[in-house]
Amino acid sequence: MKNKLIVTLTTVKGSRQYSLGQLARYVIALFIVLTMLSFAVSNWLLVRTQDDLAVLEEDHQQLTDQYELMLGTQSLYKTELDQLSASLSRVAFERDRLQAENIRMGDQLQEETVRVGELHATLGASLNGLEAMLNLDTTEEVTPERLEQLTLMANQRLFMLNSIPNGLPIQPLRITDKFGMRMHPIKKRRIMHNGIDYKANIGTPVYVTADGVVEYAGNKGDGYGKQVVVLHNFGFKTVYTHLNSTNVKQGELVHKGQKIAESGNTGKSTGPHLHYEVRYLYKPLDPAHFVSWNIANFDTIFSNVKSVKWASLKNLYPLNQSAQP
Repeated sequence: MKNKLIVTLTTVKGSRQYSLGQLARYVIALFIVLTMLSFAVSNWLLVRTQDDLAVLEEDHQQLTDQYELMLGTQSLYKTELDQLSASLSRVAFERDRLQAENIRMGDQLQEETVRVGELHATLGASLNGLEAMLNLDTTEEVTPERLEQLTLMANQRLFMLNSIPNGLPIQPLRITDKFGMRMHPIKKRRIMHNGIDYKANIGTPVYVTADGVVEYAGNKGDGYGKQVVVLHNFGFKTVYTHLNSTNVKQGELVHKGQKIAESGNTGKSTGPHLHYEVRYLYKPLDPAHFVSWNIANFDTIFSNVKSVKWASLKNLYPLNQSAQP
């Protein structure tokens, strides 16, 4: 029998002997079992740990997102609070400004009351001045209706005075010949003189006496020398002759008071002067009635010049307009 190490284990139940070779086998078997068990437990713990880590990472991301959202919300709240603070500041400033404005307006209201009274008095004076200019009876009471009536009347008269010849065509030295029969200074016989002769130095400005259009500007060779003929509204025409020079051309539109020429001594003339005519439908009229016609004596033209059918003018615009009741 080979030498073996015998191990005897004695218990209350008895004794048992083990050889070292048998014990080694038990130990190895136990080690293998424990190793496998440890490996299985380690794998289980590893898988469990990875799952826990994934959950933790997900929770961490959620917390990070919530934190960032909270930061954004706080920033938004701060912005809104800043805006609200600015709005409150503006409201407070506006409140203070309005209070100051109310105090100032109270003072101004009293001043405006005084000014309204002054304006009313000024308006009354202006209204009376307009009535005097129109040669009308003055009224004591200032009413919108009266003002509208006077304004309409003034506009109608100004329209007529801009459309029909009136006023002086030149600043003369004097009148040398009037409208009517006279002894002609060159022909030496009595013939009709169809206009007024105004003595003036050569180069004196000549002005058109109403709005119109230039029918002719030049020298016709008819003895009147250089001349300008202007057509006006309602069939009227004015003639300016013996001119030194003209400032307008045929077909040009001209307005009342516009310089159209300079006086001279051209054509059959015995000295520097302006020959001025007013015609209605080619018929010569006495220019004196039109030269003296103005807004104050407006109605005189209708009685002084009877060859014009003035009554039909009232049907034309704007003369057919009346103040609203």
